Amino acid sequence: MKNNLKESILKIRNSSPKDELLEKNKKIKNNLFRFELYKKSKTIMFFVSFNSEVSTHEIIKEAFKSKTVVVPKVANHEIEPSVIIDFDNLIAGKFGILEPIELMRIAYKNIDLVLVPGIVFDREGHRIGYGFGYYDKFLAKVPKAVKIGLAFDFQVVENIPEETHDVPVDFIVTDEGVIECRK
Repeated sequence: MKNNLKESILKIRNSSPKDELLEKNKKIKNNLFRFELYKKSKTIMFFVSFNSEVSTHEIIKEAFKSKTVVVPKVANHEIEPSVIIDFDNLIAGKFGILEPIELMRIAYKNIDLVLVPGIVFDREGHRIGYGFGYYDKFLAKVPKAVKIGLAFDFQVVENIPEETHDVPVDFIVTDEGVIECRK
């Protein structure tokens, strides 16, 4: 079931007109910037988007003005959080995703909020990612951080089968607004 759901949502996301996704991305960015928990957070872990994911590039560039920006660097099949001070500090890493040239470590406990990618989310905060488990392992290390999924409205479904290692998000920010996940 998870694979069918993942494939069907990816198909929708990948075939959506670029101008439509651009408009949805703007709405997601605006909804995130208006969200009180985002505004209060000082140190934020961003995912660096690729392909048809919700675009985080402009969000990250804007965040440099007032936030400590942290992004993932993949090492030994795990996410290492790394502070960056400029978008130019990124190069294509594993899977072609931009990541820091140099690792500037930050303590997990110092991360206030994590923006989480996903292919599918449900209203309880469960998500289907790309299947490598990197984010579930990472999220387990930042239990006090607020976890926010970024998704287009069509990526949110009623229910996803959950697995024991899954770490749910607390909120999902979409182009339609903010969803507080039921726990």
